[in-house]
Amino acid sequence: MKKSMFMAALLMSLMFILAACGGGSGGSSDESTEEASTEESTEETTESSEASSEETTEGSLSGTVTGDGSSTVAPILELINEDFNAEYPDVEVAVGVSGTGGGFEKFIAGETDFQNASREIQEEEITALEDAGIEYTEFKVANDGLTVAVNTENDFVDYLTFEELRMIYSGEATSWSDVRADFPDEEITAYAPDQSHGTHDFFKEVVMEDADIQAQLNQDTNVISQSVASDANSIGFFGYNFYMVNQDNLKGVPIQGPETEEPVEVSDETVMSYEYPLARPLFVYAKNEALQNNEAFLTFMEFTLNNASSAAEEAGYVALTEEEMQEQMDKLAEFQ
Repeated sequence: MKKSMFMAALLMSLMFILAACGGGSGGSSDESTEEASTEESTEETTESSEASSEETTEGSLSGTVTGDGSSTVAPILELINEDFNAEYPDVEVAVGVSGTGGGFEKFIAGETDFQNASREIQEEEITALEDAGIEYTEFKVANDGLTVAVNTENDFVDYLTFEELRMIYSGEATSWSDVRADFPDEEITAYAPDQSHGTHDFFKEVVMEDADIQAQLNQDTNVISQSVASDANSIGFFGYNFYMVNQDNLKGVPIQGPETEEPVEVSDETVMSYEYPLARPLFVYAKNEALQNNEAFLTFMEFTLNNASSAAEEAGYVALTEEEMQEQMDKLAEFQ
């Protein structure tokens, strides 16, 4: 009897031991499963991160942007485009220089995303764009002072009025003495940008009161400034930038406008304040459809406005005020 009870107790002890061993084995299995799950999750996260990195590289900004227009605005856009290309190498930006008038022809034909202009858009161009179904937004990018210059050897022209400029550029005055009696009797050679330039249109409207300009016209503004620099009895006009880069070889002429009591010299200050009678804004006209559907172009325009002030100053023009630039940024924000 005692032996039977002993055997029963021994059997129960063995069962408890086995149960305890079984429980330990079950805990070890759970830990192994947990570790395997963690390793798998880590591998998936790493793979996901690597895929995301590859996606970002492959999804970097690319595309094409096309513009044309004013040779006066061109130096500003060239500087901006150089920096833009360094930051966005996969975006191809082409900026032609057909002059304001020539650029508007391409803009109206739907060939370009933006149009540089050294004057405001004209009524006939607005109508043509409406007929073509092209909507656009006007952005100011800088200020300019159309500069009248004579040869450095000219020691008698101390200033000119609008009326005297009209006499010269209408062909009414053929010698300097026709302009003012105390000027020498020397034949005048007048130079001017041709009709493809907004500078031509601006001068014609503001100074000539829409009368035709009679002068040796040239599409290349550099040729005009060089011609004045080499001809003692010449006169010419062009954007402030062309004067600034050639000022050692040219003499800028102070201008007295209809609303100014005294002649005003062209300078950063007089252009910014519009005290200078021939001060004017410079523009970029952007196609709305391109801003809405071409991410590369929208990014380019944002980059342009963010860098226009520094580029304008570097190119020899006058930057917009902070308030003016904010107005332009607000316009672009409508497309972002």
